[in-house]
Amino acid sequence: MTLRCLFVDFNSFFASVEQQDRPELRGRPVGVVPVVAATTCCIAASIEAKQYGIGTGTPVWEAMEKYPGIALVEARPARYVEVHHRLMKAIEDCIPHGEAASIDEVPCWLIGRERRRDNAVAIAHAIKRRITAEFDWIRCSIGIAPNRFLAKTASDMRKPDGLTVLETGDLPHALHPLALRDLCGIGPSMERRLRAAGIDTVEQLCATTRERLRTAWGSVEGERFWLQLRGHELPERATRRGSIGHSHVLGPELRSYDGARSVLFKLLAKAAMRLRKDGFLAAGMAIRIRFVGLEHRFERDLSFAPIDDTPTFLHLLGGQLQALEQAAAKGRWQPRRHPPLSVAVTLVGLEKAGDVSAELMDTRRRDRDMSRVVDRINQKYGNNAIYFGAMQHAIHHDAAPMRIPFSHVPETASEQDVGTRRKDAGADELYLQRERQYKVLAETAHREAQKRRAHPAVPAEPFKAGAGGWNAGRWQEPAVEAGQTLPLF
Repeated sequence: MTLRCLFVDFNSFFASVEQQDRPELRGRPVGVVPVVAATTCCIAASIEAKQYGIGTGTPVWEAMEKYPGIALVEARPARYVEVHHRLMKAIEDCIPHGEAASIDEVPCWLIGRERRRDNAVAIAHAIKRRITAEFDWIRCSIGIAPNRFLAKTASDMRKPDGLTVLETGDLPHALHPLALRDLCGIGPSMERRLRAAGIDTVEQLCATTRERLRTAWGSVEGERFWLQLRGHELPERATRRGSIGHSHVLGPELRSYDGARSVLFKLLAKAAMRLRKDGFLAAGMAIRIRFVGLEHRFERDLSFAPIDDTPTFLHLLGGQLQALEQAAAKGRWQPRRHPPLSVAVTLVGLEKAGDVSAELMDTRRRDRDMSRVVDRINQKYGNNAIYFGAMQHAIHHDAAPMRIPFSHVPETASEQDVGTRRKDAGADELYLQRERQYKVLAETAHREAQKRRAHPAVPAEPFKAGAGGWNAGRWQEPAVEAGQTLPLF
């Protein structure tokens, strides 16, 4: 009885949900995109699309080159969350499951007689039948193994609709055909470190010593990996959240200074709401803007006393964006030639709210109280039922809608915008509209690789402000001497 975990992984989940809801997409390569823009990338691809080398992260222009007839559909996060919960209930009819690792996968723990191979396989088949009864197009791959790490690995070994069992007696030779990157926890950086240590294959990885892996990882995590390869089930390590942030690729209608600014304000307000909901304060903020045709990015890193109220965050963000506005006014940045392409804002330096002394300034307490009132209204009537005026441009264009992160399943009630919910009633017409928009996208300009000149990195000191950033003042243009070269922003 070496089997402890049964891991369910839904195949091409987002794309499969679209094919489930729209039978005309079944059997066709489908790419799910976050926004209707040729400069974005696929966040999911159907099983048929993957056969043409199209997967998560493939740029839209590249996907259309690989398969010109690919169906591109805009993501519907709320629908995926709804289907996820229905699938969880279907699995519960067969076996209790653990906390979903992400929206498209979940571990189930085997106990007692369930750990016998024949009984575990019978449960896996029961799950597949139950899911097929609920959804006739969505499929899953299942891995069964002595621990969660190996069960997840096994679920990836036979796709789509596969079932793989790894018992202690199958280890480690059953893993040898895999590539290093096929193992959860080994990304590009870790793969380079392993190769530098002389480990090029999974067979060599399995044969190496515990101490060597600790050295390669540079921490005790290497020893944990060594134990997991041998079937040991280890307790989850306690982790501390370090940041909360959001990013968004701008649609063509928002590729301007005002559009980027409005979307950044919306992203920051959303991050601040999550910050308060999770009971944290932030002591820093990172702002990033990428531009079409420019390697150089607009980057600002701020540090300040721990805060959590939205007005102060927006005040700090607005102050930093004045530098970009000044660059446009002085001709150092040409918005029409190099419009903003994507924006991101991240709150860093998180501390638990109870670990920091309360505010003494009446104005700051008022801002905190007002932020919590706005949170309660939006939680009751829908996200952004009430919002700050600077977000109006983004709200009007439904920019930066609810997204599904890798680490958790979002709550639709609190994260989906009110306007998006109202539009869901006309989803069929929206699909047709998006398809028509894709037909007229000017792909040629984006398919040609642009030769970009390398820009030397300009070191910058982190921005420092007083309590809550109120001593930051307005951004001022630095004095320029004759012959002096300044950074673009």
